[in-house]
Amino acid sequence: MSFLEELRGVLGPHGLITSPEETRTYECDGLTNFRVMPLAVVLPTSAEEVQAVVRICHRERIPFVARGSGTGLSGGALPVKNGIVISLARMNRILEVDLANQRVVVEPGVINLNVTARVAPDGYFYAPDPSSQSVCSIGGNVAENAGGAHCLKYGFTTTHVLAIEVVLPDGTLAHFGSKTLDAPGYDLAGVFVGSEGTLGVATKVTLRIVKRPECVQTLLAAFGNTNDAGAAVSDIIAAGMLPAAIEMMDNLAIQAAEAAVHANYPDCGGLLLVELDGPVAEVDTLIAQVSAICRQNGAGEIRVAQTEEERALVWKGRKAAFAAVGRISPNYIVQDGVIPRTALPKILNEIERMGAASGLRVANVFHAGDGNLHPLVMYDRKIEGQEHAAEVLAERILEMCIEMGGSITGEHGVGEEKKHMMGKMFSEPDLATMQKLRCAFDPFLLANPTKVFPRPRMCGEQPGEYQQHPLEIAGIAERF
Repeated sequence: MSFLEELRGVLGPHGLITSPEETRTYECDGLTNFRVMPLAVVLPTSAEEVQAVVRICHRERIPFVARGSGTGLSGGALPVKNGIVISLARMNRILEVDLANQRVVVEPGVINLNVTARVAPDGYFYAPDPSSQSVCSIGGNVAENAGGAHCLKYGFTTTHVLAIEVVLPDGTLAHFGSKTLDAPGYDLAGVFVGSEGTLGVATKVTLRIVKRPECVQTLLAAFGNTNDAGAAVSDIIAAGMLPAAIEMMDNLAIQAAEAAVHANYPDCGGLLLVELDGPVAEVDTLIAQVSAICRQNGAGEIRVAQTEEERALVWKGRKAAFAAVGRISPNYIVQDGVIPRTALPKILNEIERMGAASGLRVANVFHAGDGNLHPLVMYDRKIEGQEHAAEVLAERILEMCIEMGGSITGEHGVGEEKKHMMGKMFSEPDLATMQKLRCAFDPFLLANPTKVFPRPRMCGEQPGEYQQHPLEIAGIAERF
C-alpha cells in the first residue's frame, strides 16, 4: 500500500486532496510572494485522525505543515516541497463553554470571532482580536501568538491560552498546561504558543474569556502629522492610563480605509483611535484626560463615537486597512515590526525619508500603544525594479526596529518571509539554544521544517558546523 493510499484509508475518500487543481488552493497563505505546491492535502476531523496522519509522516519521513484558515502574512503555512498540508478547517467545533470558570474549549479550526459570538449573549468576549478575526482560526492564532488592537490592555493569545492538546511530530498525543491558572512543571503551553507549527499540531485549545466591561468608549483624535499623534500616545501611557486600545493611522491609510468602508474618518495627517473601558465613572474621567492630552499635542478635532453602530464602524475601518490599501496601490508589502513607543516619531520620520528616496509610498497603521508597526510599502510590479525596491525598503524598516531595541515581528510571525533576519536579531548561541528545544520535540525536523530559522539546521549540529538535512538529501526540502 502506498503512502497516499494509506492516508486515504485513514481519512476516507473526501479527506485527501491530491489533484493539482485542488492542491493549488493551498500553495500559499496570505503572503502570496512565496508559493509551493504540496504533494497532498489532508482534511482530518478529529485528533485521532491527525495522530494517524502524523504517525505515517513520521514513519515515512514526510514533512508536514499544519494550516488553519491560511490568513497568515509571513508564509508560516507555506507548504514544503513533496510534503503534505494538514488542513484543520474541518475541526471547527466549540466543545465546551464554562462561564462559571471563564473557560471555552475549542478545536483549532474554530474562527476567532465565533468564540466571542458564542459567549457574548452572556456578557463575555475573547480578547485577542487580529484584523482578520472574522476569518482566522484559533489554531493559527496559537501558532503565531496573534495579537490585535485590544492586546494593549488584555494581552496576546498566550495570555488567554490555558491548555493545549497537541499531536507531537511522532504522533504522540500530549497535553500542555491545564484549566487552572498556575499548573506545576514547565510552561509547555507557553512554549508551544508562537512556535509557528514547528513543535506539533494543536488539536484542542482551552481559552480564557473575559467579562465585558460596563462601559466602552472610542475616541478619535485628528492630528496634523503622525509625530504629534505619537507624542500623544507616549503622554497617555506616561500618565498612568492603560486604554483597551490605541491605534494610529497616517493619511494614506485613512484614505484607503475611507475608500473601502466609509468610516467617516477626519482627513488628517495622523489619526488616533483610543478605546477606554471599565466602570462608567472611570471611563468618563479617562475620556476627559485623554482628550486634554490630545489637545495639548495639537489635535485639531476630537470626537467620541456616540452609538454602538458608530463605534463598530470606526473599528471596521481600522480592521479593513490592510486590504483597503489595494484600492490605492496595485501591489504592497505588509510589514510587521516592534519598537519602543518613544521611538515612534523617529522611525516614522525615517520611513518617510526612505520612502521618498526610493520613490515609494508607505502607508502606516500601528498598534501604537505597544509599539507594533504595520508599514505597508506600496509599489507596482509592472514597473521594473519597484518590487525589489519595496522589498529592500521593507527589510530596512525591520533593521531599524532591531536597532531601536525592538523586534522583527509583533504578531505576524517569522515564517518564511523573515527567517533570514533571525540572525540579525539573535546571536548564534541564541539560535542554537532555540534549535535544541525544537529538536527535543521533533528530532527529524518534519513539522514545518523550513520555517523560522535562517536555515534548517540538523539536530545535533554545532554552531558554525554544516550538516546536510536528511530532507535535503531526499530532495524533499531545499536549503534557502
